[in-house]
Amino acid sequence: MEDEKDLKPAEKKKIKEAWVKIQQFLFGLLDISHDTDKEGTIEDIKENISMKGHTAWVLIFSILIASVGLNIGSSAVVIGAMLIAPLLGPILGVGLSIGTNDIDTLKRSLTNLGVMIGLSLLTSFLFFLIPIFRNETPELLARTAPDVRDVFIAIAGGLALIIAISRRTKQTNTIAGVAIATALMPPLCTAGYGLAIGNLSYFGGAMFLFSINTIFIALATFVIVKFLHFPMFKYQDSAKRKKIAQIASFVAFLVFAGSIYLFFNLFKLNQFKQSAENLIADLKKSGISIIDEKDEDLNYNEKTIKIYVYGNKLSAEEITYWTSRLPKYGLNNTKLIVEQGVDSDLINEVQNLTELYSQNQKLISTRDESLKEKEDKIKLLEAELSKFYAHNVPFVQISKEAIINYPGLKQLSYSTQFRTNFKKVDTITAFNAEWYAAVKNKRKEELRFKKWLKTRLNLDTLIVNGN
Repeated sequence: MEDEKDLKPAEKKKIKEAWVKIQQFLFGLLDISHDTDKEGTIEDIKENISMKGHTAWVLIFSILIASVGLNIGSSAVVIGAMLIAPLLGPILGVGLSIGTNDIDTLKRSLTNLGVMIGLSLLTSFLFFLIPIFRNETPELLARTAPDVRDVFIAIAGGLALIIAISRRTKQTNTIAGVAIATALMPPLCTAGYGLAIGNLSYFGGAMFLFSINTIFIALATFVIVKFLHFPMFKYQDSAKRKKIAQIASFVAFLVFAGSIYLFFNLFKLNQFKQSAENLIADLKKSGISIIDEKDEDLNYNEKTIKIYVYGNKLSAEEITYWTSRLPKYGLNNTKLIVEQGVDSDLINEVQNLTELYSQNQKLISTRDESLKEKEDKIKLLEAELSKFYAHNVPFVQISKEAIINYPGLKQLSYSTQFRTNFKKVDTITAFNAEWYAAVKNKRKEELRFKKWLKTRLNLDTLIVNGN
């Protein structure tokens, strides 16, 4: 028993030492303070705030490339544009300046952020004013409304960006990756598209998405700046310093409170839509036919869900039953609106369309058969013509060539003969050659002439008569 008592403290000590080692390992694994270049980070961020000269032109051309990519629905082109777009500088400047009480940098960052937004909207607006580039694409429509997941992307992207920049050894691939992931540029292009076509809902939704990304990237920068204890900007006047610190703290509080409010609203909106979609899915599983589902039918602000039913109408009892089940889906204080049209007209229309389709299919089938018969006849006639032309001799040309090669020919004629052994009929080309009496070795000339004709006409069977 005494040995066991002696072992217990030793075991406790070992466990404690192991736990300390685990803590040290985790701290060393996740610690970012020892490898942070604070002064270099501040300098890098301030250098990339400005939106003028070369940077402004790079922004304009990258917005143009992204607009083209959204117009043709090419994700690859949009990603390429995001890689070269200098959008993150002013946003990082806002987060840094609030975190370090640098009011001058804050003013400069906000000014350049406004310039960046203005140039981007103007470029995309002018591009989408061209009539041939005004068609809606899935890439454009995907940026007209924010989602709660966009918040997580912006937070994670902002944290990754400021941590990567704060290293002594910069990681440009991380910066490029964050530029792609946070997707600041496509919403600006979509907002310009909304202005070009006069659709303010597209404009508002896209700008809301851009604002969310901007706010949460700036907020992530502010958090890391405070966590790593970046040096505060120093003012000679202590009273001014205190006032600036109060203003910066107030602005930080407003940004943080606004971020929480935006996140909460987006979370509730996403939750409402998900619950509504679950309800509609269960309605369909129960045998209720629902058509014309649109996003605007799920109204979070008015707390209404509108469905369009065709086929068998829902009775008042069924509507009451499904309305009573709304709280079970987390849809408290939500109104279910059921639109039921004239079912018979819709069914008759569907039946008419079905019959019309069936008739068209029969007509197509009949035409196919008729075309096939005609094609068979054409092939048969082509075969007969090929047989005819196979034995057709260009006699005028042959006679001209023959008199040049064989001056002893006095007269030449040809005909097509039909020969049968009473089992099959063969068609044979026959030539009749008359030679001058002065021709020597007439037999030899006739053989040469026959050989030449076979080669010239490419015929295996050929009759040549001479006299």
